[in-house]
Amino acid sequence: MSKQLPHPLHGRGAISNPDNRFESTQRELIDDGWDSLDQPLEPIRTTLTIDSAKTVISYNQSPDIPFDRSINPYRGCEHGCVYCFARPTHAYLGLSPGLDFETKLFYKPDAATLLREELGKRNYQPQPIALGINTDAYQPVERRVGLTRQILEVLQETRHPVTIVTKSAMIERDIDILAEMAQQNLVSVALSITTLNRDLSRRLEPRAAAPQRRLETVQKLSAAGIPVSVLIAPLIPVLTDSELETIMEQARHADARTCGYVLLRLPHELKELFQRWLHEHQPLKAEHVMNRIRDCRSGKEYQAEFGTRMKGEGIFADLLRQRYQRAMKRLEFEGMAELEINHFIKPGKEKPQMELF
Repeated sequence: MSKQLPHPLHGRGAISNPDNRFESTQRELIDDGWDSLDQPLEPIRTTLTIDSAKTVISYNQSPDIPFDRSINPYRGCEHGCVYCFARPTHAYLGLSPGLDFETKLFYKPDAATLLREELGKRNYQPQPIALGINTDAYQPVERRVGLTRQILEVLQETRHPVTIVTKSAMIERDIDILAEMAQQNLVSVALSITTLNRDLSRRLEPRAAAPQRRLETVQKLSAAGIPVSVLIAPLIPVLTDSELETIMEQARHADARTCGYVLLRLPHELKELFQRWLHEHQPLKAEHVMNRIRDCRSGKEYQAEFGTRMKGEGIFADLLRQRYQRAMKRLEFEGMAELEINHFIKPGKEKPQMELF
């Protein structure tokens, strides 16, 4: 795939497919004299390839995220969110963080089996597992593959705590499992909302659920007794930051228990991808957006340092933080309880005799 596309593809977030940072060569579009650059490209089909990983739980020691382990049933994400911080991970597969990330997907068909094995190890100690952090566990392909539900069934059986972040209304399919786990304080869910502007959302995150649909999902999960929050992610300076308080108010109205935000992150190839998207879809705001991002990132497009990468620093970032804190105080969110880890039962272990009564 050539580096820069002549026209954005319908239903896709990235408008380019740049070579990844590990490639020794770079490709460019060349006019061959047949006006090929002016012709719209054919739609790119999504492919699904088996990921032969031998483990399913990934561990981290990052001090600025609230979990030390996660499961990602899929690599790549068909939601196509142009701002996704996980896009650069496709470079490790020899693929582009651009269109490849949202069209060339990988899945772990034995994820539930691997999870059962890992939870059954003698030295395993339970802590909440974050499900679908790099890529959405409820992206469209989940409807036919069903890996996320299989994983939840293992966690339900073993009474293992889990946290979920998603942009998809498909999570409603699993309310039966989540509601039962919630009764034992084993689950919390966050719906990620970037903007309430439907047109902007369609361009930023073309295959995710509409923003209003996500708020409906928040309400349905809450009504089922499932602790649910709203994560405003990413918060994009100039483009969406004006919606901060409105999204928080809508989250409170939908019975979310709390609300958080994450400032836009642009690691590695994502800087180029996002700037190309801005110049295509928001040309009059493009430079303003990037200047405010640099204001929050010590003059750069990205900061990787723990403690600042999620919220940024500087005057603009401080203003966002103050606005958020004032809105939290005014809206009086209930808050989320810490999940229970003491109910855990290793896979295959007999249930205690007293549980029969």
